[in-house]
Amino acid sequence: MKSSLGYTLRRAQVSVFRDFFDAFTEFEVSPGQYSVLTVIEHNPGLSQTQVCEALGIQKANFVSVLDLLVKRGWVSRKPTPNDRRSHSLFLTDFGRLLMRKLHRIAAEHEQRVAKHLGSEAYRLIFKSLQILASI
Repeated sequence: MKSSLGYTLRRAQVSVFRDFFDAFTEFEVSPGQYSVLTVIEHNPGLSQTQVCEALGIQKANFVSVLDLLVKRGWVSRKPTPNDRRSHSLFLTDFGRLLMRKLHRIAAEHEQRVAKHLGSEAYRLIFKSLQILASI
């Protein structure tokens, strides 16, 4: 099993996520929530469907994440002008302030991972994972 790429990738993900969760403990933000916030931050006004497509997640799994982010006051839903059934997503003022802090923490997390690997191994692994992600 240890020679399986999938198994090794999963073990690496667990290790990286452990560090992520430790770094974000104060804010109780998961990697998935951070990804959603980042997509909304960089693409204000996207619909829920568009955010799901951007992240490759199912809408059914997204609703509870979005509800939590709205409840925390980090994201707002606004009716889409041309489609009353759809909502556009935006960070709130509080959400934008929070993201500045979260981006700093994420950068420190990324630096720890890179330092652990070494710069050349980090670059190679990153490039290789980008290729695998495009399959």
